[in-house]
Amino acid sequence: MAHIDYYFSTLSPFTYLAGVRLEALAKRHGATISYKPVDIGALFARTGGTPLPDRHDSRKEYRLQDLRRQAARLGMPLNLRPMFFPTNAAPAAYAIIAAQVAQEGGAAGDLGGLVHGVLRACWAEDRNIAEDEVVTALLQAHGFDAGLAFSGMLVGAETYARNLEDAVAAGVFGSPFYVVDGTERFWGQDRLDDLDLYLAGKL
Repeated sequence: MAHIDYYFSTLSPFTYLAGVRLEALAKRHGATISYKPVDIGALFARTGGTPLPDRHDSRKEYRLQDLRRQAARLGMPLNLRPMFFPTNAAPAAYAIIAAQVAQEGGAAGDLGGLVHGVLRACWAEDRNIAEDEVVTALLQAHGFDAGLAFSGMLVGAETYARNLEDAVAAGVFGSPFYVVDGTERFWGQDRLDDLDLYLAGKL
């Protein structure tokens, strides 16, 4: 059974555009997923990436065109300039980490749906994922205890920092990033078809 380490930023529009396709293909192939939210700014600093504000205008313009085209192709709503971007990505990341720990302990809940819900809140619903009430509402909407937003802060912070180290060690440098069985790497939502083929033994 394959295992996928899924590295992502809770503020990445390209991760939003991945939707829940990862969960669907993992189910199809009997693969398991570990969700590993990371601090994308810190990851860029460690792996040679350039923060969005510091990129050349031509790169910024291309990013907006590409996002518009990808969203249209996927039939997904997308606000290219959301009201609450950038914002503090950590609270939502901590909640996702806490929800995963709870699920591993037997709690119910849709973890993949929660991840996508957080991203959708930012990129399609103009909600601030740094706000407690937004995070707790998202937890509840996906079947988790809203209190995880607060009780999971310590373990969330520790795991968030560890995820960054794991990402660097695994060769991760962007979001979304998928690492299969610790070796095979796929960067970007537009590589999910390749991941699907790889899990099917065709790549």
